[in-house]
Amino acid sequence: MRPMPVTTMPPEPAATARQLVTWFRKHGRDYPWRRTHDPYAILVSEIMLQQTQIATVLGRGYYARWLERFPDFERLASASEEQVLKAWEGLGYYRRARNLHRLAKEVIEKHGGVFPRDHATILSLPGIGPYTAGAVASLAFGLAQPVVDGNVARVLSRLYNDATPVDSTAGVKLLWQHAGELVGTTDDPRVLNSALMELGQTHCTPAKPACDLCPVRAQCRAKEPESLPVKQARQEITAVTERVVFLRTDEGVLLEQETGGRRTGLWKLPALPAVHENKPPPVLMRTNYGITRYKVTLWVHEAPRQHPVWPDTHRVITFAEIGSTPMPAPYRRALDDLLKRAEFKLDS
Repeated sequence: MRPMPVTTMPPEPAATARQLVTWFRKHGRDYPWRRTHDPYAILVSEIMLQQTQIATVLGRGYYARWLERFPDFERLASASEEQVLKAWEGLGYYRRARNLHRLAKEVIEKHGGVFPRDHATILSLPGIGPYTAGAVASLAFGLAQPVVDGNVARVLSRLYNDATPVDSTAGVKLLWQHAGELVGTTDDPRVLNSALMELGQTHCTPAKPACDLCPVRAQCRAKEPESLPVKQARQEITAVTERVVFLRTDEGVLLEQETGGRRTGLWKLPALPAVHENKPPPVLMRTNYGITRYKVTLWVHEAPRQHPVWPDTHRVITFAEIGSTPMPAPYRRALDDLLKRAEFKLDS
């Protein structure tokens, strides 16, 4: 049975905010973006973390490598799209990298290289939504702007014992209203918003929340916290079959540059020509990967004996270029494996 939205004695925003700020100042975890007020460094972290876990962004070195390669808006704006996509390789959702690149150019061209402090102007930048605008405004400039991500949504749903689906129009409106109430009562929006996110990451977790250790348990109205937040029915996962070919020459490997989709500009193993789909060449390998609501089975075939005339989107990438060529992670893993096999056969 779903919990009902609370109608009396809602959490007291000022008391809740004070308790969260006090707790975070003592127990907040140390991340690189929490040691700075630089809007660029904070923005990069927020964009990376939109679809990627902290353990990946930090543990695998993506954040540090990016800032070393592109330490500021000027360096990022002057880079080519290929360089940007290569630096982002492995994080997926490449639209984030493209938007960050476009944003850097706009900061240089329209704002003299200085990131705007005004929330409305931040929100107008390429690829910036309400959450990211609020995060940068509060974390970099200390502005009293709310933030609502998945962790904050869970915390607020439980604090208010609210079963309104968090991914519904009404639910989103309520969450931003509650977040605004909290941040509006504190003189340290940076710490308050960090505390809300931290609480969702550490104590107010999806399963088995540590309610006995929660710094705002006296304010929380949830009776069955594990039943919250409520979400609308999920889309079903769709199975997809993808067939590509591996064509190795003395100079390199034939690759195809993607166009017209989220991975535009990236290189991949070429699609198996339609004329061979009914009777495909022998299979070299099979692997699986997931993307949004799709589960993809990737079949890699030998190149057809009678090679078709490949379109302009295809070209042989030399072995010296392959390492610096931006490529989605599933194809990179498959290509690396295939090249290792080829080298073994040549050496043996």
